[in-house]
Amino acid sequence: MGIIADNRATAMAALADPVRRRIYDLVAGAPDLIGRDEIAARADLPRSTAAFHLDRLVEAGVLTTEYKRLSGRSGPGAGRPAKLYRAVSTELLGSVPERHYELAGEVLAGAAVRADRDGIPMRDAVTVQARDVGTAVADEHPNLEAALDACGYAPITDENGTVTLCNCPFHALADRHTDLICGANLALVSGIVEATGDTRTARLVPRAGHCCVEVSAAAAPSGASVKTPA
Repeated sequence: MGIIADNRATAMAALADPVRRRIYDLVAGAPDLIGRDEIAARADLPRSTAAFHLDRLVEAGVLTTEYKRLSGRSGPGAGRPAKLYRAVSTELLGSVPERHYELAGEVLAGAAVRADRDGIPMRDAVTVQARDVGTAVADEHPNLEAALDACGYAPITDENGTVTLCNCPFHALADRHTDLICGANLALVSGIVEATGDTRTARLVPRAGHCCVEVSAAAAPSGASVKTPA
């Protein structure tokens, strides 16, 4: 639907995983191509685990691969070429933590059109538009966590099923226009939750260093209100 650039969303979702981010940083910081064994050793991971995450980063488009014989020899007895990794150009990666101001722009522009067309207050139009955008995002992804990842929320689900959104993709806007943008976040995430058929509920649970919304089956905290993000 053009709301999210597929390559950027996929790249940032992959880098939201702390193990993959650490592996990416190791590859990006290497002066030359680097192999699985060296990455596994530097990251203190089993080789199979490092290989798995490396392949996911390649699929996400943040790493590229080449095959090269590390011995420098060729011909019979030289051994098979090793699979080596290199980070792609940083221009493909956008900002870290991930921001999705183009998604906020989509919500706000659509809300302006809706407000003029339907004669409703702008704040109400933002809520309706954000929910519709959340529904559209959910339609492009297999489950709740994948849709939230694609929007840049960096979701983490605990053992109780509560989804904490570790990143606000609209941070600068939320910092300056807290009530409006946090309300839009709530409506957007609610739209995603409902469209995926999830039984949990999106709620405003402001906390420092996170998005103001969480998804859970628990009752909302009493007196919860929107606060300026830290």
